[in-house]
Amino acid sequence: QVQLVESGGGLVQAGDSLRLSCAASGRTFSAYAIGWFRQAPGKEREFVAAISWSGGRIDYADSVKGRFSISRDNGKRAVYLQMNSLKPEDTAVYYCKSGISIATINATGYWGQGTQVTVSS
Repeated sequence: QVQLVESGGGLVQAGDSLRLSCAASGRTFSAYAIGWFRQAPGKEREFVAAISWSGGRIDYADSVKGRFSISRDNGKRAVYLQMNSLKPEDTAVYYCKSGISIATINATGYWGQGTQVTVSS
């Protein structure tokens, strides 16, 4: 079992950067792939990025490729989402989630409580 806590959200202007953190507890953290998802008001939750347990495989949604970067530090039990060139359409609550693998990141797993990111134009 793993517990996830997101942090780093806030209010920024278009073009700014933010780094989100996902801190994990539980001895098995390094065995899990971790994904970032987001949910904007009135919209369904969508996939943003995911990283394998080793960090050797990474996947991004097309909407964030070239702007967002995911990384992890298993020693610190943390996963990061560096978000650059933020746009108003990136405004959402961002969640991290555990998964068995990147391929199954949408399947059953553990969710964090979310952190709000608001990008003003």
